[in-house]
Amino acid sequence: MVDGEKVQLQFKDGSRIEIEKGSTLIDALEAAGKEIESGALVAAVGGRMVELNRELKGGGEVEFLGFDTPRGREAYRHTASHVLAQAFKKLYPDARLAIGPAIEDGFYYDFSLEDTVKPEDLPGIEKEMDRLIAADIPIERKELSKDEAVDLFKKSGESYKVELLGEIDDDTVTVYRQGDFTDLCRGPHLKSTGELKAVKLLSVAGAYWKGDEKREMLQRVYGTAFDSEERLEHYLEMREEAQKRDHRRLGPELGLFSITEEIGPGLVVYHPKGAILRTVIEDYLKIEHARRGYELVISPHIMRKDIWKTSGHLQMEYPMYFFEIDNQEYGIKPMNCPAHISIFKSRTRGHNELPVRYFELGTVYRHERSGVLHGLLRVRGFTQDDAHIFCTMDQAEHEIENAIKFAFETQRTFGFTTFKIALSTRPEHFVGTEENWEKATGLLKAALESQSLEYFVDEGEGVFYGPKIDVKLEDALGRLWQGPTIQFDFNLPSRFDMKYVGADNSEHTPVMIHRTVLGSLERYLGILIEHYGGAFPLWLSPVQVEVLPIADRHLEKAAEIKSILEKEGIRTRVNEDRETTGNKIRKAWGQKVPYMVIVGDREIEAGTVSVRSLAGNDERGIDLKEFAGRLVKDISERKI
Repeated sequence: MVDGEKVQLQFKDGSRIEIEKGSTLIDALEAAGKEIESGALVAAVGGRMVELNRELKGGGEVEFLGFDTPRGREAYRHTASHVLAQAFKKLYPDARLAIGPAIEDGFYYDFSLEDTVKPEDLPGIEKEMDRLIAADIPIERKELSKDEAVDLFKKSGESYKVELLGEIDDDTVTVYRQGDFTDLCRGPHLKSTGELKAVKLLSVAGAYWKGDEKREMLQRVYGTAFDSEERLEHYLEMREEAQKRDHRRLGPELGLFSITEEIGPGLVVYHPKGAILRTVIEDYLKIEHARRGYELVISPHIMRKDIWKTSGHLQMEYPMYFFEIDNQEYGIKPMNCPAHISIFKSRTRGHNELPVRYFELGTVYRHERSGVLHGLLRVRGFTQDDAHIFCTMDQAEHEIENAIKFAFETQRTFGFTTFKIALSTRPEHFVGTEENWEKATGLLKAALESQSLEYFVDEGEGVFYGPKIDVKLEDALGRLWQGPTIQFDFNLPSRFDMKYVGADNSEHTPVMIHRTVLGSLERYLGILIEHYGGAFPLWLSPVQVEVLPIADRHLEKAAEIKSILEKEGIRTRVNEDRETTGNKIRKAWGQKVPYMVIVGDREIEAGTVSVRSLAGNDERGIDLKEFAGRLVKDISERKI
């Protein structure tokens, strides 16, 4: 504590207290007769994250953070990762520590160890964690000089920590100690291990050090932590359901796609059913874009390397693939923007032509590291519903409003109704003028508010070339997925010297807006598979009706029914396998076919059909034309 120096704290209720510099929040509140907010785990003081028992060096507005806040949850789970590391070191003394961050729904820690840790080892590690939690060990924060920290971790053989210290520019670093365990960390953490209420280890996996395939493989232990056993149990139930819906399992089972070593990691092969599903989505996008004044364009998969130098991708060391033809270097495109700009620049544009809207289902390729590839959600080749709007700043507000309406209308059509919207603002390093940034940010904000959409401002998280709107979709399990993006770009129009002739007969630089409605089709298909558990709405289902003849003598009638339904545009299949009707029904259920039409002697004699739905409804004596009409109506309305 520093005698005589004071800092002022301001609380949500408007009250203020003055305390001695070096006091902790707990001490300060006790002296003022105030109580810490119920459920508070850590706090933010003047925007700086601190433990409740950390000595304060400065004052400001105080915000208490509990488990129900993102930053409070992060501190809680990061503390759990340290308890995992302490338990692991107790059981495996030869292990070396790498990193152990909190992640969206839990935490992990990476270890270097010669022995392989198996899933059956997790209960033993968890038991040791429970012992450390029950011991309620105080967690102490300590500041060290960088040299002191290097010496500390060298002596304990923690080479990864020493490497991390070499990348820190500050002269002073912080370590956290709990009992006989010390870790390099910025914090904050809980006050003691005993504040953890419910912890569960989930899985083990391999992970390259720093995600670099050229570095050594480490062992990663995943876990999660909640503030109550009830919440943990609910999460585990949802996790089990998520595993049942995992698109990496369902996709191949349903005959939608495959990703094989033979073809290459991160490269998707669409099977017939997957191609139908994707075509239905693409056709929807083409029709809806045309209705809104977008012009369809197509660009090549490869472009000369120089264009990526102009765009800045070479300087950013963007993960691209390059090759040479006839002594000329080419790059496989990681995005479609330069081609759309080239079309715009192909002739002189007058102000009366703006806005220009180009749309492309453009397939792009990015050299993602193998360690981050994840089914359809993270691939090396994918197709974007990529659009670029070139307009004046005066036109931008109207264009953004229309783009937002389009995005949300589309998401609701596909069955998503709950969203989390972020408005990302100017970062520390940016291109363009502050005036244009402020105006563009204001336009994005006004467009969101004009449609009464709730959003939060993600301060300083815009990319360097312009502010943006990011939309996340909530699926059937309450998980959030990346969705539509609307992004200003003050960089490429300047780099490519884009111009249009204004009303004043002078040249002006157009505003460029990047816009996706679904984003990557691969990722969106993965999201859809998991959202619906493979049981797609009728309009999306690759096979909408499966006809099940009871015996061979019913095959001719089954083929006739198929023909009638297909003439109505209904995707129909006949199961001609020689097996029981019960088995045929079970297989159709397994393939998530929305409707089964059963044909036997009774149906042929009556001139009707029996219909069983995936939802469990069973109807007999149905007129085929009436049934077809019902389906056509549901398909045309894209009924969810």
